[in-house]
Amino acid sequence: MCLYQNIPVMNVRIILSLLLLGALSFFVSCSDSGSGEIASPVEKGKIGMTCMDLTNPFFKLIANVMEEEAGKYGYSLVALDGANDGAAQNSQLADFVAQGYDAIFLNPADSKAAAEGVRKAHAAGIPVFTFDIQIDDDEVKKLVTSHIGSDNFQGGQLAGKSMMKATGNRGKIAIVGLPEVTSCLLRVDGFKDYLNNNGGNLEIVTELNGKGNRNDGFAVTTDILQAHPDIVGIFAINDPSGLGAYAAVAKANLADRITIVAFDASPAGKQGVFDRKLYDTPQQFPRKMAVGTVQSFIRHLQGEAVEKSIFIPCSHYYYETAVNDESRISEQW
Repeated sequence: MCLYQNIPVMNVRIILSLLLLGALSFFVSCSDSGSGEIASPVEKGKIGMTCMDLTNPFFKLIANVMEEEAGKYGYSLVALDGANDGAAQNSQLADFVAQGYDAIFLNPADSKAAAEGVRKAHAAGIPVFTFDIQIDDDEVKKLVTSHIGSDNFQGGQLAGKSMMKATGNRGKIAIVGLPEVTSCLLRVDGFKDYLNNNGGNLEIVTELNGKGNRNDGFAVTTDILQAHPDIVGIFAINDPSGLGAYAAVAKANLADRITIVAFDASPAGKQGVFDRKLYDTPQQFPRKMAVGTVQSFIRHLQGEAVEKSIFIPCSHYYYETAVNDESRISEQW
């Protein structure tokens, strides 16, 4: 005898649906509680990262790569913008310490001011890893677990070589710098070193602070051109200030006479070289910097001795480099 013969067809369908739903619920429950359970990754801890300017594509890329790399090891990363303000960045470092973060990745907005934050982190037992820019204090530098960055001095030498080549090694030149930042000082030092030790006949007539951005690069270059209209070249410590310098030179109708060498090989800088606005922009490798910082932290956690300083060599980025560069075409570092 059929058990459902006196039950209306609609009710039978409802009963069968409920039985099927129950079976599925039981199956899912068993799957979740059994040995085949797929659990969400457990967060092991947090890393605090602060850089001088998170709106700069260079640092935004580093933050994204660091976050991705840290996630592979179970660590979340909180990236903050130091906004080119040493005092504000020290407040961020103090917050990382107060919240008990497992590590701090620091790119100093001010190489001297950041020493205060590093001391506090070290006193709390939180390892600090600097990237791109080093602390400008020999004693505090010893408190940093490890540093990874470009070989800025060597990159500056590349810029010097390019300037001599482009100008025929004759004439007056200017520098658009950023003296608050150690890496930029090293670029200028390397630039001058190459000129001094390779028969440079170029005369550096002025050095002004372009603050690392286009607007100030444009403004100080405008001032330079008014005071020294006969210059033949400008070395700018990064692409934004270099492209700002070009805008001022172009506005003065001097682009055919003044060579601009920048630094970074950012997406905009690469395109600037391709458009022949920049003669060279010694290339940095931010992805290597980001991955290397995370890996140094993981090795430190595992009790390994990590290198105190790791410097990544830069390379020339000329028009010939840019022509078939897929990263330029896809607007990537």
